[in-house]
Amino acid sequence: MPMDEDRRDLAADEPAAPRRVAEHLVDNAEKGRFELYRGESLAGWLYYTHLSPNRYALRHTEVDAAHRGRGVAGAMVTQVLEEVRSRAGTVTAICPFVVDFLSKTSAYTDLVDPRHPGYADRATAEAALREARD
Repeated sequence: MPMDEDRRDLAADEPAAPRRVAEHLVDNAEKGRFELYRGESLAGWLYYTHLSPNRYALRHTEVDAAHRGRGVAGAMVTQVLEEVRSRAGTVTAICPFVVDFLSKTSAYTDLVDPRHPGYADRATAEAALREARD
């Protein structure tokens, strides 16, 4: 019997598996951004400009401080790209995070606007951002 109690104690000391919180994406057109909610909490947002005919310039990604380091930005960009795909749209990558994300996968190359692809790599996107701020 003591052995069983020891086993239960060890199991109680193990960290619980992380709970999967429901996520949903909202297109807040009034603010010009997609918003990712985890549960009821706004976890991150991606600013865009909707261009004609159906192109989205993905400009800037932000994650709420309470949600940083939890994969919010990557999950949000994935959901935004899937939403753009469902709208038969294309993207122009301006945000350095989005540029970096797209450079690491071929799953979304069909969404990059061939005439207006945006920046080719993260370093170029970051340099352009710094230049625009100066």
